[in-house]
Amino acid sequence: MATLGTRAAGNDQVKLDGRLIRQASTVRMATYLCHRSPGEGLREPREGEEHTAMVDRLPTRSGKRYISISPMPRIDGGLELLTADGALAVQLQRLVRRLQLGFSVRVRGELVSEQVEGLLAGELDSGDRLTILSCEPGGGEGANRWYHVLTLGANGRDLRALLERQGAVVSRILRVKFGPLELDRELPRGSVRALDADQLAMLLGAAVQPGTPDDATYDDVAPIDED
Repeated sequence: MATLGTRAAGNDQVKLDGRLIRQASTVRMATYLCHRSPGEGLREPREGEEHTAMVDRLPTRSGKRYISISPMPRIDGGLELLTADGALAVQLQRLVRRLQLGFSVRVRGELVSEQVEGLLAGELDSGDRLTILSCEPGGGEGANRWYHVLTLGANGRDLRALLERQGAVVSRILRVKFGPLELDRELPRGSVRALDADQLAMLLGAAVQPGTPDDATYDDVAPIDED
């Protein structure tokens, strides 16, 4: 029984004389899968900057700012995940290091076996280690070659650093897989698509290796800002 000053939580039902008078909303704010072109910003440009912004293609939400989950560096691109739901952003950021993330990487020339072995070892200059699950050739023309790299929770910035540590000349990295979500031809560059409830539930349930640290807080999830 509620007393004066009691606050209703997110899933609480409020009844008067047994009659439901309030059902707290559990509907999440929309979350969008975006296909960002390399060089395009996620956020609106600061004064003096000139670039288009992915966020301009999303519906305006009064008083809300979109948050990007593990954004790619601006020089790169591919799949981005944006939400205006702060609580959901925290939840996703906690999960991202336990999700399989896939990248298409373009390098100059072919990677030799020693470079692939170094990539799979995952060791960064800092001594930290990325989990690289696979690296497979993806074709290419002229001087450039593509590779499909599957990781566990790696971000684009660290993946580029790891490749460059092996002596690879990297010209582009595109994220193509975010857990169960993948880029497809139905979402061309510059396009956005809202996730439905089933896709969101599938994403939230896709984490692997439950022993991975799970200590992200809202402080780890800032409104859009990318290099």
